[in-house]
Amino acid sequence: MAGQGPITLVLLHGIGGNRDLWPAQFETFVAAGYRVLAWDMPGYGDSAPPAEPTMAALADSLRALLDALGPSRFVLVGHSMGGMVVQELMARGAPFTRDVAALVLCGTSAAFGKPDGDFQREFVRQRTAPLDAGKTLREMAEAIVPGMLGEPDDATRSKAHALAVEAMGAVSPRAYRAALQALVGFEQRAALARLSVPVLLIAGEHDNNAPPKVMARMADAIMQARYVCLPGAGHLMNLTHAAAFDTEVQAFLARI
Repeated sequence: MAGQGPITLVLLHGIGGNRDLWPAQFETFVAAGYRVLAWDMPGYGDSAPPAEPTMAALADSLRALLDALGPSRFVLVGHSMGGMVVQELMARGAPFTRDVAALVLCGTSAAFGKPDGDFQREFVRQRTAPLDAGKTLREMAEAIVPGMLGEPDDATRSKAHALAVEAMGAVSPRAYRAALQALVGFEQRAALARLSVPVLLIAGEHDNNAPPKVMARMADAIMQARYVCLPGAGHLMNLTHAAAFDTEVQAFLARI
């Protein structure tokens, strides 16, 4: 955690990330007068595993974190699975959301489907098959990360690639499997219309994990939504297109 101010930005990473994947955002928003914190999702980094591998348990952990941070106005910035955890918390309504002032949802979606569906089973099988075959998460990251980078310049691509591979390589297989189980049961499409705080949705033009059309449909369902699509960006837009990402978030925060 760094910075001081009446508004706290809580940065929540995706399934292959950790708290270290927000370097530009710390620099930008601490300098702008915000308190900034990036969590390690339960089971990641220094965080204890969740009570059970469900989105509800992850939302419980997020609420506990906000309570521990003390009185503040919180802006929850959720990337990918982190954005789903944010939605899971917000779906509960008051009093769980009492101090949440706004949301930034990036590279995420409002549903994954039923955990017993064929698509979900195949998704989990594909994601865990390399582990079952003896590969490490770092080796998996080397194969997966290049497709998440979009079209940054070469220097930015190299730095973002290294950070993302390092983060995913640090995840334990147990934590990764538990996160997959939580992910495939996520479904909060109906809750979008009940969101009562301003929401910024940021898509990446080349994001195949959360395509722009998916996030645009989310925005259509939210009462106070602003939707932007970053040209050239992929799934890891806050790393590869940090200046554009931060500019959009700053403009949004200035209006809340």
